[in-house]
Amino acid sequence: MRSVRAKAAIGATVVVAVALIAAGAAVLLTLRSSLIDRTDLEAEVVARDVAAQLATDVPPGRLELPDDERRPVQVVAEDGRVVAVSKQLEAISGTSSSEVLPGPARDGAAGDDDDDDDDPARGEVSGDEPSFSSGAATVDGDRADYRFASVEVTSGERQTYTVHAGAPLATEQDAVGTVRDAMLVGLPLLLAVVGSVTWLVTRRALRPVEGIRREMAAITASEDLSRRVPEPASRDEVARLARTTNETLAALEASVERQRRFVADASHELRSPIASLRTQLEVGAAHPELLDVPGAVEDTVRLQQLAADLLLLARLDAGERPGGAAVDMGRLLREEVAQRSGDRVTVTVDAGDGLEVSGARGQLARVVGNLLDNAQRHAATEVAAAVRSERGRVVLTVADDGEGVPPAERERIFERFVRLDDARTRDDGGAGLGLAIARDVARRHGGTLTVGSSPRGGALFELRLPTAGDGPAARRGR
Repeated sequence: MRSVRAKAAIGATVVVAVALIAAGAAVLLTLRSSLIDRTDLEAEVVARDVAAQLATDVPPGRLELPDDERRPVQVVAEDGRVVAVSKQLEAISGTSSSEVLPGPARDGAAGDDDDDDDDPARGEVSGDEPSFSSGAATVDGDRADYRFASVEVTSGERQTYTVHAGAPLATEQDAVGTVRDAMLVGLPLLLAVVGSVTWLVTRRALRPVEGIRREMAAITASEDLSRRVPEPASRDEVARLARTTNETLAALEASVERQRRFVADASHELRSPIASLRTQLEVGAAHPELLDVPGAVEDTVRLQQLAADLLLLARLDAGERPGGAAVDMGRLLREEVAQRSGDRVTVTVDAGDGLEVSGARGQLARVVGNLLDNAQRHAATEVAAAVRSERGRVVLTVADDGEGVPPAERERIFERFVRLDDARTRDDGGAGLGLAIARDVARRHGGTLTVGSSPRGGALFELRLPTAGDGPAARRGR
């Protein structure tokens, strides 16, 4: 059963069937209980009427029993003798005696037709609730089920009798049977309707899903990520699924396009130093005296740096998580500046100790180095770097006094292989990966990297990182 429609239809049908069966059983039980209570009341009325006669000392032989053959009555004495029965009663069960013929009277027992006391004592009907039982009786050849009410009575001569009066259960049985038969006929029909309606509704609801599936299959077959799945006009879950799918396709298309550009740009960037190095080696092989060893070493170093940048970007794109070590950003900045003592532009540092962040020291050193390289490349006379604490974050700033970055280009410079100074040589301008790597590393460490205007007139790069214990690496270790 692989179809969602079939599962939904069967599930709804089963749930409705269970609910209807439980409700039907409850209705039948309630109906039967109500009808039995009514039957018990009818039997009790007859039994108390006969008991009232005995209480007024009417002899059992002169009792006025119901003429209705559907109301059988049996009167049983204290010693178990049947002293009175209704007419045409041929058999009875469910009472204290199965006899249907009056037994012989005892000597001196009440019920003597010749006993005419001028002032007889009055008896009494038991105040206890009558007892009820189920049984059967045969009246004039017809056997039926009955409910019997049993009432005890004491006559004026202190004789105790039990009056059993019956009321037929035919009405209760017919009513319950009719309702049961109606349920047995209606339940399958209702379940068929529920299953059919659920099937149709589910089919209509899933029709857009099938459209999405077909379009996704077509996109997979054609590898055309510019295509989009149809979005229903409704605002339900299927419409949200379609919109999310299209957003995913758009993100995937952009990612694939970035990957293509990255590969193309990387190939282009690698081609230049490789071609230059090959040319120098070929010239050196043919004319050793013309070999430019410093140029070959420079191209090799540049090629090595580019390969390292590409490898780091590949690791970042693969989701490599930064380490959880505590890194003192002030000390890290001073170490990076100390390695640049002979550079064209000097770097002034304003950083104290104890400003720590959690992460990979090597990656953070790469960020600081890239920011310093970029600032020294564009500065006129001076670069200023500082580290401070601000609202639970460690902030590193690198400012230069160069031409700055135009506001329209401040996001573009963080894209890969983007250089605003294209007129410069590749050796001077770099490959355009440093700032892209710096921002990716900052994001991996839960921070941000932005660029603005420096008070010195140039660019101001600002790196903000969570303090040690608040970064993503520290949270993963908790």
